[in-house]
Amino acid sequence: MNDYHLERAEAVAKEINQQGGNAIPIQADVTDYTSVEKMIQASIDYFGKSVDILVNNAGNAGANPDSVQMGVPFWESDPKTWDGWIGVNLMGVLNCSRAAIPEMIQQGNGGRIITVISDAGRVGEPHLPVYSAAKAGASGLMRALAKSLGRYNITANSVAIAATMTPRLEGRMDDEERMRKVLKNYVIRRLGQPSDVANMVLFLASEASGWMTGQTYPVNGGYSFNQ
Repeated sequence: MNDYHLERAEAVAKEINQQGGNAIPIQADVTDYTSVEKMIQASIDYFGKSVDILVNNAGNAGANPDSVQMGVPFWESDPKTWDGWIGVNLMGVLNCSRAAIPEMIQQGNGGRIITVISDAGRVGEPHLPVYSAAKAGASGLMRALAKSLGRYNITANSVAIAATMTPRLEGRMDDEERMRKVLKNYVIRRLGQPSDVANMVLFLASEASGWMTGQTYPVNGGYSFNQ
């Protein structure tokens, strides 16, 4: 279990262990390849085997997301603010995949790479253009990896999510009028829950999805539909 903030990784790992799982907390910055290599090695050292399932789930605007520009037209944005979006949402996926794949191949038992993106990467979000581009790039990477890794029985897929009630989003949805306006965009009149996303990730990590690769699966309450 990785997080940029160790205490958050420790909290999630503790919850997993209390429910009968086996997890260790690891602090790593996914935008830094050396940090990611150490994370992968720590997992191998602890579990005694390579990574079977990689879930690329980091997705924000960097270590200090409140500092980035949001809602500014792209042509008025400061290029210096792009790094936060691209670093986590694209470079993080590149780094983690690059570090894990050689071990997956060497192990010889196949594997799963699952990247959580956003519907912004599928349909575009005018208020988040760089974020949209980074998420689209991550999805494109999964399709490319699916074609090159299929021979090793390693699948690569994306899960595209819409607004999901993470702790960060909950604080923004206290206003009933704002929530009402947001829900107009959803066929199913609620926002997503982390469990909605987790269920799809679990399916893609299982043997039930063994013949499915290079795809992007929306979990979005009908925010958008496949073209």
